[in-house]
Amino acid sequence: MPPAMGRRLLLQTEDERVARIDVIMPQMGESIAEGTMSRWLKQVGDTVKRDEPIFEISTDKVDAEIPSPSAGVLVEIMVTEGQTVPVNTVVARLESDVAAASAATSAPAPSAASPQPQVAAATPAAVPSANEGAAQTAATTSGSGNASGSFEDRVRTRSSPLVRKIAAEHGIEISSLSGSGIAGRVTRRDIEAYIADRPAAGAPVRAGASMHAPAGVESHGPMPAPWPGDRVESMTKIRRLTSDHMTMARRTAAHVTSFFEIDLTRISRIRNGMRRDFEQQTGQRLTYLPFILQAVTQQLKRHPVLNASVAGTDIIYRRSINLGIAVALEPTGLIVPVIRNADELSLTGLTRATNDLASRARSKKLNPNEVQDATFTITNPGVFGSIMGTPIIPLGTTAILGLGAIEKRPKVIAGPDGEDTIAIRTCAYFSCSFDHRVVDGADADRFMADLKKSLETIPESGF
Repeated sequence: MPPAMGRRLLLQTEDERVARIDVIMPQMGESIAEGTMSRWLKQVGDTVKRDEPIFEISTDKVDAEIPSPSAGVLVEIMVTEGQTVPVNTVVARLESDVAAASAATSAPAPSAASPQPQVAAATPAAVPSANEGAAQTAATTSGSGNASGSFEDRVRTRSSPLVRKIAAEHGIEISSLSGSGIAGRVTRRDIEAYIADRPAAGAPVRAGASMHAPAGVESHGPMPAPWPGDRVESMTKIRRLTSDHMTMARRTAAHVTSFFEIDLTRISRIRNGMRRDFEQQTGQRLTYLPFILQAVTQQLKRHPVLNASVAGTDIIYRRSINLGIAVALEPTGLIVPVIRNADELSLTGLTRATNDLASRARSKKLNPNEVQDATFTITNPGVFGSIMGTPIIPLGTTAILGLGAIEKRPKVIAGPDGEDTIAIRTCAYFSCSFDHRVVDGADADRFMADLKKSLETIPESGF
């Protein structure tokens, strides 16, 4: 559980001494200054066990279930669902007897190996929806002032590291903006809205106008109205976060997509030959994906502009190769856990990392830092039958690889004597969406051509 999840206060009653324990809003990452109370899992009067999930929160990085810091009875709820408060704000109080409280206080502090809060799907670095802004501002400014020094520092700077990064990329002076966050802090939503609405140089600014819409037209088009018999549902938190993130990503990068057909017959043969022994020795299911990941890391070293980030007029060539792997969640949602330093992992290591992150993503057990800092992303819609697609490039990166369905196709190939012959081959379409601000078509196509060659001529030894 996060540090400082609860504070203990001993109270004296006529019959006994009880411990009153403050439950606080945890800090779910170094750059996170506030959290939104999504849902209470317990109600006043309920008995809770130590480490039993007590409420769910949403931050600009992840959604999480927060465990109780102690066993006891929930006697007071101080933050309502939908309210946003600073980290370390008291959100509820528990009461338990002194023995239980002492046991909770004397328990060893959680180590790096301790169970972490359960993390649900959220697009990395996504933000609350615009409709929440005013309500969250009022809620946060009226919340308890139990903030840490690091939070106060962030309030004074009026932005998070991510907001400052976006501002630098677009040449924006943050101090000139008025934010909707705590104490006027500029949030990611604020700066995204500013970027979307600011006109070209020299053009007059029309309040609330979109630079993509003619005068007199609403920035997002007319609002649809439900018809008789329609069902209306509010977007879930993850759907709002995904919507915001994808819209901003699409606006930021100059998207171009290139397609290549890859012959995976050789990979299929190698996989089938080693699959049984591999799975018996490692206990891991061997798919095509680890072979593709290994080839991708090799080619990113040769084509570093696809493992880069755009910072204004600068290009940051990342030394680390951190692969984001898109994972679809049920019943709906998307999250992108990250394999850090993927180029340092063997085929077995990539298999373990991929299976582990995907499993924990679906069971809401990811840590906040496991969905951050991807330098290149891979999405695999082919598992649902899609043969090709044009994925959106995540913010802070310059390319994303889409994997289409792997299937057998008739292909014309050269026979042993050079004659043409038709053969059944295992193939898939790969797509590479790249940011044309810094990645030229030739750069992306060379990367894809080298990736194709690497996968089609992969040696059978070394696994």
